[in-house]
Amino acid sequence: MKRQEKVTVQQGEGKPKDHYAIQDTPPLANTDHVKRKFLDIPYADLSPAQKLDVYLPDEGNGPFPVIVSIHGGAFMGWDKADMQVLPMLEGLKRHYAVVAVNYRLSWEAKFPAPVHDVKAAVRWIRAHARRYHLDPDRIAAWGGSAGGYLASMLGTSAGVQELEDLSLGNPEQPSHVQAVVAWFGPTDFLKMDEQLAERGLSPEPGTEHSGANSPESLLLGEQITKIPDRVKAANPETYVTPSAPPFFLQHGTQDDTVPVQQSINFASKLEQVLGKDRVKLELLEGARHRDPQFETPDNVKRVLDFIDKHSA
Repeated sequence: MKRQEKVTVQQGEGKPKDHYAIQDTPPLANTDHVKRKFLDIPYADLSPAQKLDVYLPDEGNGPFPVIVSIHGGAFMGWDKADMQVLPMLEGLKRHYAVVAVNYRLSWEAKFPAPVHDVKAAVRWIRAHARRYHLDPDRIAAWGGSAGGYLASMLGTSAGVQELEDLSLGNPEQPSHVQAVVAWFGPTDFLKMDEQLAERGLSPEPGTEHSGANSPESLLLGEQITKIPDRVKAANPETYVTPSAPPFFLQHGTQDDTVPVQQSINFASKLEQVLGKDRVKLELLEGARHRDPQFETPDNVKRVLDFIDKHSA
């Protein structure tokens, strides 16, 4: 997620004219170094957005454990093929496959559509595992910001009927994952402005999360202060059960977009249910939203070490 500014855009049929555009849109990643890749594969047929990219290690026939890469972008923009996928692609060096997923954005469909989509993508992975040399029993979800939120929803809400649209395909397959990595992801939307204020990071007027045109309100289809029940239904904390997979949460202490308390409180909730040995929380001192600290080789190594541990 990123600070918003009100502008007028028209990018595709059905997108509203007045839209909160995302600043600093990442460029597309250069993936020329990946020899084996399959791009823009539909995993469902309800929307052109429902496509994914499969990247395989240069050598071997697998089956390869899978990292599901879920992009951020305030639920309203950015893409599976932009620079956000590069940390995940480091997993190729450890013989992971990487599956990068697009999903319906908030200008096209409201919650729970993006959750339905990422779950449909996981079901597709399992249904096509043999064809693409994937291991259907070792799948980790990893995303930042809105992508971190969706990875968290994958981790907590397996089996929740209203968050699963089996009509999107492969209904015989489960959509759970074996591990979750969430970078600076939002969880409890109604507390975000209050938490930013607590840290002296209050949003500029007109960019409040509680506003009618905030990313969270646009995702849920109405100003979040008016729909507390829907906000609760969209909170990954609502669905935490002992069957949830291990979680690795990382957040910057100076994040002025998604307050660090979101991950602190989520980790506490997870620990209460899963136990401390299955929840890892790291706070990156001084880091802001989408800070380069997250993508340093040392930090990406820590993430991949966690996925290794829980994908064995």
